Amino acid sequence: MKRLLLAAGLVLLPLALLAFGLTRDPRVVPSPLVGNRAPDFTLQLFDGGQVKLAELRGRVVVVNFWASWCLACREEAEALEGIWRRYRERGVMFVGVNVQDKETDARAFIREHGKTYPNGPDPSGIISIAYGMYGVPETFILDQEARIQHKHIGAVTREILEREIERLLRDRGDRA
Repeated sequence: MKRLLLAAGLVLLPLALLAFGLTRDPRVVPSPLVGNRAPDFTLQLFDGGQVKLAELRGRVVVVNFWASWCLACREEAEALEGIWRRYRERGVMFVGVNVQDKETDARAFIREHGKTYPNGPDPSGIISIAYGMYGVPETFILDQEARIQHKHIGAVTREILEREIERLLRDRGDRA
């Protein structure tokens, strides 16, 4: 009887765990960074300039990790550019961090999708590691105090970007 119960437990426990896992959204991966200060970085841009996160304090910042070979990155490219154009006059900053990519392919992606916000490579992976990135695309939305307020895994949508940016601007008292 003991062996039968043990065997049943060994079969049922993995099945229960599998069933539980199938009820979860795979894009929702808890991040210990949410609510904490964003890791600081300096990003050398493809256009020769640089972005220092520390110099963006006081602004809402959207940090998007992407790669030219990533299909979901292609899906979200138009939304990112559109929301950037809509909110840049209100002081919102977008920064694209290109990961695990060839520079020529990344530059072609930027041209193809008409990206006008700052983009640069993370060749060593130091920025990606600091943000605990699992894969591309991932988007982090930082408040005016450089705290990570939202993390999105997968292709981010206009609706998500608008909702999170508006919330942070509203909390600061900046209304359109």
